[in-house]
Amino acid sequence: MRRVAAVVALAGPTALAFFSGGYFDEARLWAGIAACALLVVAGLVSPLPRSPWAWAAPAMLGLLAGWIWLSAGWAPLEGAAIADAQRVALYAVALLAATLLLCAIPRAVEPLLGLGALVVVGYGIAGRLLPGIIDQDVSRTALGRLEQPLTYWNAVGALAAIGFALGARVLGDPTRPPWLRALLGAATVPLGLGVVLTFSRGTLIALAVGLAVLCLLASTRAQLRAAAVALAAMVVASGIGMAFEGVRTLGGSTSAREGQGGAMVVVLVLLMGAVAWFGLREPPGGVVRRPWLTALAGAGAVVLVAVALAVAGAGPSTGTPAAGADPARLASAESNRYAYWRVAFDAFAAHPLKGVGSGGFRVEWRRERTVADPARDAHSLYLETAAELGLVGLLLLGAAIAAVVLSAVQARRRDAAASAGLIAALALWAVHAGIDWDWEMPALTLVALALAAALTCRSEPAG
Repeated sequence: MRRVAAVVALAGPTALAFFSGGYFDEARLWAGIAACALLVVAGLVSPLPRSPWAWAAPAMLGLLAGWIWLSAGWAPLEGAAIADAQRVALYAVALLAATLLLCAIPRAVEPLLGLGALVVVGYGIAGRLLPGIIDQDVSRTALGRLEQPLTYWNAVGALAAIGFALGARVLGDPTRPPWLRALLGAATVPLGLGVVLTFSRGTLIALAVGLAVLCLLASTRAQLRAAAVALAAMVVASGIGMAFEGVRTLGGSTSAREGQGGAMVVVLVLLMGAVAWFGLREPPGGVVRRPWLTALAGAGAVVLVAVALAVAGAGPSTGTPAAGADPARLASAESNRYAYWRVAFDAFAAHPLKGVGSGGFRVEWRRERTVADPARDAHSLYLETAAELGLVGLLLLGAAIAAVVLSAVQARRRDAAASAGLIAALALWAVHAGIDWDWEMPALTLVALALAAALTCRSEPAG
């Protein structure tokens, strides 16, 4: 029963992704009910963890939810504050339930989360490749970028990047059975294509960081070669996909899109087969010396971004980035985020202790903005927490993060190889959450919490 419940917990974010990622009230309510049910089951069938960090992170999130609820008393939008409190309460319950359950299947966390990302991103890509078979909603704000089923392109990109990092880790793990290495390796091809089709610059940065962390922590020849193979397949798939207008932008006639989609399906099948064949082969032995590994990881991160820009055909740009599915976006550092962050910092400076109240950033932005942008979030978990919840909120969030970091350190000491992929994927999410509103997208953040719970399980004392 414990293993079944653990599988359900890992599958939950995938199911929630098909309800706009759990962003809206009804889906979030059902997710909360499911999390509470899993916690009850976990309490009945799971032994209590002995690590103090297993309790600290959910406790800090619970206190943060309480502080958010209290902030409704001074927030300009009470309803928004209550919704935020419900979301963080969901995270606290889900993290505790996952911590109790995932210790039953620690080796399954990486492949199941990677395959879950494949299901979500694969569905979004399928709407582009098979337009006559799969009919998806298309929002006007996405402007051709890959957004379904989460309905937000940057969140889709972040989920695809997490799945890509986990797939690359399994592909390079010699302790995994060959069939599993082949399966997760093949999954990196559509996941990599999904990353590029979102045209998310922040996702490319986060993926570069995640892969660099992975190569630093899993410093083996097998892992470095697997990462290189996955990246090479991603570059080829993305280059061909960018050449097809129907795949890139959803533009063109239905017949043209069907023809281009069919050709892209053939390309993906061939590339997935090639990577799967690589996964079936015996991985090379040996460890790469750390100075070389550090240089390789740094160069690999730069090459990833540079290749993505080159594949997209983007050139240097100093103006406002092109909107929508335009490769020129990837060559520009211009963004309204700098304005969001300035307003958030000013709000924190004006109300340093308790902030303006949860959900209050949107009011501050409407009052202080210098560009016509209907933003609702500061596009940074850390700056938005400072602006809306002040030092108290920052300390509670920081304490929860610190507990996860300490679990990661302990897990690495106990089993460096087993924790490398989990840490890399979680670092990827942490970077992306600092430049976007991942925190408000439960289907994405629950994946990160599952990774954190798995690390806590890895940090448990033996015996």
